[in-house]
Amino acid sequence: MSSSKATILSALRAQQIADVDLPRLDRDWIRYDDPLAQFTAQVEGVGGRVVYVASEAEIASQLAELPAFAGASQVVSAIPSVAGSVDMASIDDPHELETVDWAIFPGHFGVAENGAVWVTDEHLRHRAVYFITQHLALVLPADQIVHNLYEAYARLQLGQSSLGLFISGPSKTADIEQSLIIGAHGPRSLTVFCV
Repeated sequence: MSSSKATILSALRAQQIADVDLPRLDRDWIRYDDPLAQFTAQVEGVGGRVVYVASEAEIASQLAELPAFAGASQVVSAIPSVAGSVDMASIDDPHELETVDWAIFPGHFGVAENGAVWVTDEHLRHRAVYFITQHLALVLPADQIVHNLYEAYARLQLGQSSLGLFISGPSKTADIEQSLIIGAHGPRSLTVFCV
């Protein structure tokens, strides 16, 4: 080890940092008068879209009105009321999903604070489809919107599936010449159907 490196590491090791108590969790967390309206505003604020439907049966007709869905040739659906054209059970290699236009899956719950939807790979053969599809639609019961991430983490049931994640809006990046690019590394759109 070089003498300058040894000197620096020695100086760092000699520093005594006082212990700091962990933050208390028994406090008032953010709450909203209308969590569904806040959730909608947050989803739309990050480039997504929220569509309210009275039942899952309405989702297919709402999708049919979207030009990107009308022109779709490959659709993966885990929602009974929306017919898919790709049989996930027959696909062994997730790379074969690279041409999927739309994927429609259930979400477990949404978070009003940031517009995120909790999804898992429960009953899903290839979880890559969340990220490789051109357009993603999530179906969420409207009464399953929590106010904040504290409430969201309290609902998580870790260990029931091998993947769980919050999805908020379509893929995007803004680090290229300070321009917002939607669909940079994943789905170009996110539609949340609140039932």
